[in-house]
Amino acid sequence: MQELGRLEDLPQDYRDELKELNLVPLWPSLRGVLPPKVPTRQTKATHWPYKTIKPLLLKAGELTPIEKAERRVLVLANPGHGLEKMQASAAMYLGMQLLMPGEWAPSHRHTPNAVRMIVEGEGAYTTVDGEKCPMHRGDLILTPTGLWHEHGHDGKDPVIWLDVLDLPLVYYMEASYHINGERQTVVSGLGDKPYARGGVVPTQVFERSKKAYPMLRYAWTDAKAALLAMASDNPALEAVQITYVNPETGADAENILGFYAMLLRPGQTLRLPARSPAQVFHVIEGTVHAQIVDSSFTLVEADTCCAPGYEAVTLKNLQADKPSFVFIADESPLHRKLGVYENRG
Repeated sequence: MQELGRLEDLPQDYRDELKELNLVPLWPSLRGVLPPKVPTRQTKATHWPYKTIKPLLLKAGELTPIEKAERRVLVLANPGHGLEKMQASAAMYLGMQLLMPGEWAPSHRHTPNAVRMIVEGEGAYTTVDGEKCPMHRGDLILTPTGLWHEHGHDGKDPVIWLDVLDLPLVYYMEASYHINGERQTVVSGLGDKPYARGGVVPTQVFERSKKAYPMLRYAWTDAKAALLAMASDNPALEAVQITYVNPETGADAENILGFYAMLLRPGQTLRLPARSPAQVFHVIEGTVHAQIVDSSFTLVEADTCCAPGYEAVTLKNLQADKPSFVFIADESPLHRKLGVYENRG
């Protein structure tokens, strides 16, 4: 490969003149921004064990009342990006959020898209655009860009969930902000109920719904049943996985990040191909071994890990007698929109 000139090869007076005029010579840095064959990636394979997060999150509940925190969250930060950047990958933010009994996290809306994967506890809910979405373990709840949302807790025990946002991307675009609002008036009905059966959606006889996100809550009971049915109906199917989609369009549930649930058969080892988007894996049920580049992690229930893009990932169900279930988030929708999506096998 042709060797490019270095910055220090240029005379100091020339470099000073460029700097004074806010100019930068490209050629000394060209290989840094356009490396050969594989992109430069800061995302590192990282494991966040839930058993270490939970006591610190509960301690945060003792130290900081919800009135002073607004959102009581411990961010799962990737060391490759620097902890101060609070991101798990180039486009994904992860956080473990705690809501204690009787608490209310006030209503606001913001430009980043968010989802909540419920980890533990009962009795809490998220109200999104007037729809009160109950929280149960394994449920996925959307809070898309621009929609008012708030969290409340009528139960007796702490409720914890995993937040996944496209915050790093929106912040990088200088488009990230929030607006505080008043407590929402709850509308009747649950938006997920009309879409609870595959292959059918409500008929808009007179006027089509104007909602960009008609389904805000994806119940784990339904997702798990679909995975079990797939595994039973097709024993030869290697990858038993579902995609969370907009039931009216069939497109991804949100427009930047993709969300999926996977079943690993008892004792199964599954190699996921090297693809361009980074991925996050969160164990809903079971025990899973993850091999990511040179790192290997044992994930028990509620553990989370991430993998950089352009790397294959191997998952093994460490349970020999029953399936394990994994929630996955990735950057595929964004990569497809930008035309940079790759599957390298």
